[in-house]
Amino acid sequence: MPMTEPDGTRRAALLTVDDDPGVSRAVARDLRRRYGERYRIVRAESGADGLEALREMKLRGDLVAVILADYRMPNMTGVEFLERAMDIHPGARRVLLTAYADTGAAIDAINVVDLDHYLLKPWDPPEEKLYPVVDDLLEAWLRSDHKPVPETKVVGHRWSARSSGVREFLARNQVPYRWYLSDQAEGKRLLTAAGCDGLRLPLVIAPGGEVLLEPTDQDLAAQVGLSTTPAEEFYDLVVIGGGPAGLGAAVYGASEGLRTVLVERTATGGQAGQSARIENYLGFPDGVSGAQLTDRARRQATRFGAELLTACEATALEVGGPSRTVRFADGTAVSAHSVILTTGVAYRQLDLPGLDELTGRGVYYGSALTEADGCEGQDVFIVGGANSAGQAAVYLSRHAKSVTLLVRGASLEASMSHYLIQQIADIPTITVRTGTRVAGVHGEDHLEGLTLQDTSGRTELVEAQRMFVFIGAAPRTDWLDGVVRRDGHGFVVTGPDLLDDAGRPPLGWEPDRLPYHLETSVPGVFAAGDVRSESAKRVASAVGEGAMAVMLVHRYLEGL
Repeated sequence: MPMTEPDGTRRAALLTVDDDPGVSRAVARDLRRRYGERYRIVRAESGADGLEALREMKLRGDLVAVILADYRMPNMTGVEFLERAMDIHPGARRVLLTAYADTGAAIDAINVVDLDHYLLKPWDPPEEKLYPVVDDLLEAWLRSDHKPVPETKVVGHRWSARSSGVREFLARNQVPYRWYLSDQAEGKRLLTAAGCDGLRLPLVIAPGGEVLLEPTDQDLAAQVGLSTTPAEEFYDLVVIGGGPAGLGAAVYGASEGLRTVLVERTATGGQAGQSARIENYLGFPDGVSGAQLTDRARRQATRFGAELLTACEATALEVGGPSRTVRFADGTAVSAHSVILTTGVAYRQLDLPGLDELTGRGVYYGSALTEADGCEGQDVFIVGGANSAGQAAVYLSRHAKSVTLLVRGASLEASMSHYLIQQIADIPTITVRTGTRVAGVHGEDHLEGLTLQDTSGRTELVEAQRMFVFIGAAPRTDWLDGVVRRDGHGFVVTGPDLLDDAGRPPLGWEPDRLPYHLETSVPGVFAAGDVRSESAKRVASAVGEGAMAVMLVHRYLEGL
């Protein structure tokens, strides 16, 4: 049972994890001697046990102030443990216990898991080596907003498209929630408590007890405390799209003193935010999840003063003198001196009879993280041969019985990074079928089977309950039609590519200069990241373009 204070509040925990029972007991003993009256001391002798303890405390709403983990543990190193612990208790301070020979690994872990400190073993005497470190960490933790976030509850049907959409929206916006099936005991109890007959789902119960039936993304955003309306009418810079390019632009714009607002249609992070593991991003030698990278970038942007709006869909761009106005689907608008377009791309849809009816009911576009638990013990199919498909395959292989990659091309080499191809080859539960496409889908209220076709035209019917689609990208730029020049595929044309064969700017170009490198056919409107024509389509380049666009915004503003 969790220990409580006389007023009924629960005491925060200090968790120590070490696979050596003697060392584990010694650390717990020293912690208990100094902090036992104010904190619960929790001891685990493996990374798995430590994670289980953290999950139990999370479900009970208990606080975790400091986590101390040994670096050398079998099955799961201390760095791997702390990285997973971050997702459960991100506010806990993190300490790595390490031998002198492993100090290099400890220093590397500072970037990987935001390590707060590393302690060399032995830590005797604790009065000199252990307690001062823990004292400082507890003091910093107490100054932070360490109160637990009450969880949102979602009740829905296993094969409900909107239930899947609600879960994805909450997960991508880092909103804690618990999922209950409507036909299970606890789900039925919640439906009864909410006075819901179960005919309209999903049911969302907010932390304060408010009930929402079949909520829109904007309803959800407002209920869970995400900003949906701008605080001001006019800004220096409006960034449209919250992927890596947009977050990079928001960080650099706000940090350099521009009144900056970032507007996102669904959730910050874009496609990169849905990646289970990004392993080729500079500065993270052990890789980083898209959610972790997005969370750090979002916190960084807000710390510099950028305003972030969620569930706002841009529908029009208007130019009036020096003002650039972006209109939204709900009828509101925001204006600024400059705009950076970072709307990224969406996964292309498979064009098959009956597919729309099964989307969200076994067929998913980029939802591998949200739906992973539902794949336990199942045979999963992934359509696509680029990095996003490969990352999803590696991640889902931890849950599914088998994962089959369906690739139209003759090999993965032309579209997937070498490191991913090697990883896939080393996982026995992943099968790669090249020269194969999906020719048909089958199922009533959810996906039940696929018809596969090879290059010779031969078809095969296979059973399937889950299919994830990652087949190329289409830019979200229809709302710019008639205002900003786009190429034949819908990507935004910028800089030198706007010039004609004689080197002249586009028709109607007013400034007495050529367009800046990332500037569109509308002066003061820039494009960065995947939405830009001929861009590199990589996370690092998108972040770089977002930063470069801000530099060019400054140059543009100086000329006004």
